[in-house]
Amino acid sequence: MSQITTTQLEQIYDKYNKFEFVSPDPLECLYRYEQPLDIEFVGFISAAFAFGRVSQILKTLDVIFSKLGDSPQQFILNSDEASLKEIFRGFKYRFVKEDELICTLLNMQKIYKEHGSLENCFHSCYSSSDETLQPAIIKFIEKMKCGGNYLIPKANTKGACKRLNLFLRWMVRDDHVDLGLWKTIPASKLIIPLDTHIANISKHFGFTKRSTSDMKMALEITNAFKKFAPTDPTKYDFSLTRFGIRDDMSIRELKNEHKSL
Repeated sequence: MSQITTTQLEQIYDKYNKFEFVSPDPLECLYRYEQPLDIEFVGFISAAFAFGRVSQILKTLDVIFSKLGDSPQQFILNSDEASLKEIFRGFKYRFVKEDELICTLLNMQKIYKEHGSLENCFHSCYSSSDETLQPAIIKFIEKMKCGGNYLIPKANTKGACKRLNLFLRWMVRDDHVDLGLWKTIPASKLIIPLDTHIANISKHFGFTKRSTSDMKMALEITNAFKKFAPTDPTKYDFSLTRFGIRDDMSIRELKNEHKSL
């Protein structure tokens, strides 16, 4: 365990929380669009596929979005199951096949028709009395009615819901990297998107002693970050996870940099 200070975290944030450090990351897909509904749609799909090798994730997302035109949200809104089956016939990314993708797209279509936006739908699940977004996430998954396929977790999961929390960070936080499109959800309620990189980094800094990367670990790490940024606990997620995601930035380098700050 190695302690870190707010000043050191801020220095890492100021140095690496920049657009130039985004690639390679599914987040870069969101910057291609201008309309908020397209951005949140693309964000949701990009986060849903954020597992595996990042190079393969980006190739897969390019395949998906190349088929959906200049306005993916409008394309899906005006599509039917038969046309989507034709468009994505033979689609596969690791163990996700066309049926799971189409199920997710059709349920997103239903949410857009009922709520107008993913933000409106999520906000209908949110209560200001909740300490974090965990209860809202469970309700949101239930509204998706696709829980159990790999793109959308089960509503009763004890897992960390990393990809949904990643999507929420992109939508809610507002800085040089995150887009801050959603104005109805406070950043203070966000949960850290728990992946291997942030788990290893958090163990190094003594933010968790848990061995299982589940929701309990995610909440424990989130609470640790709240001591440094009470109103923005996922603030340092992007800059810290560059170490390990980018080929030119290893976690060993982060540890060395931490010592030198």
